[in-house]
Parts: sequence; C-alpha cells; structure tokens
Amino acid sequence: MFFWMYFTKLADTNVMMPLACLLAGWLAYWHCWRAAVRWLLLFGAGLTIVVASKIAYIGWGLGIASLDFRGFSGHAMRAAAVAPVFFLLAVQSRARTITAASLLAAVAFAIAIGVSRLILHQHSLSEVIGGLALGGAIAAWVLSVERSTRSLPWNPAVATGCILIIVVGMAARPAPTERWIEKIALYLSGHDRPYPHPARRAALLPSP
Repeated sequence: MFFWMYFTKLADTNVMMPLACLLAGWLAYWHCWRAAVRWLLLFGAGLTIVVASKIAYIGWGLGIASLDFRGFSGHAMRAAAVAPVFFLLAVQSRARTITAASLLAAVAFAIAIGVSRLILHQHSLSEVIGGLALGGAIAAWVLSVERSTRSLPWNPAVATGCILIIVVGMAARPAPTERWIEKIALYLSGHDRPYPHPARRAALLPSP
C-alpha cells in the first residue's frame, strides 16, 4: 500500500503541471510554436473537463449512479496525456522498435497510475477509465497532428528540469486541488455541503 501511495504522487498536480509546461517550453525552444500552443490548449481543456465534472457532482450531484461515476480521475488524465508525449519526445531514434517501446512504457505508466487510484480507493473504475481515455485522446491528437514533435533534438536541460520537477514534486505536499474544487462547487451551487456519495444517496441522473 505504501508503494502505491508514493507511486501515485508521480501524477499529482505539482508534478504533472510543471512537466506539461516543460514540454511546451521544449517545443517552443525548437520553434514548434503551433505544437506548443496546441499542447497547452488541449491539456488545459482536459484539466477543465476534469474539474467541471467534479464540480458538477459536488455541487449538484450530476453523475452516473450505475457506473459510480462522479468525475474524471485527474491523476489518470494527466498521466495519459503527459507521459506519451514526453516519452516520444525523449526518443532519440526514429526506429519503430524504440518508438513502440517508448509508447508502450508511457501507456503502462498511465495504466499503473490508474490502478493506484483504484487500490487507494480514490476513484471508481469508470472514473479511472474515463480519465485515461480523456488523457490518451489529448496525447494522440497532439502527436498525430504534429509529427515533428517525435524527432526533436534532445536537450540536457530538459532532462535536468524533468528530474528536478519529479524530485521536488514528490517531496512536496500534494496541492490541495480537491479542496479548491469543493469550495468552487459549493460557491457556484449555493449549497453548504458537498453532494453525498451514491452509497449514501443514489439520486444521480439516470444512466443512458
């Protein structure tokens, strides 16, 4: 259990957000401006969808009771969006075997993050799958549109920055994003308390 508690921190906001910015900076450094902007916009859109889904449930109880869905897993989304793009950017060869191995490692990492959220009882299976699908779609879109991002020259500064971000982020306390989301949801809905878990009151939208 301790391993999963530590491992899941790799997808915390204070790790993945700086890594996402580092990716954008790397692209911009090699004059891939459109790719950098597209990455930031799509990643930002993914974060917005995650936050909106959680606000909808906390404030108004909007979800799918039959699937135990109360909002996309942010950890799963961030891992599935950042890891594939970062791993493929780090590949120094266009050899298909190396590219395939890098993509497989990225997917395995994202899935492992999703598993950690299940083991730690932070999300349901539907929430994890939804987060992985959302993040994977973002990564696939970026990599398919901007194929040049797969062959950028490696920069030692990027490796150094990546290591520093991970070390500092893992050592720091998790960002209180859930508390912020709850406060926003209660403010917008005008309620005093978060909407109850389906186990206590199953009054969600009927599943399609």
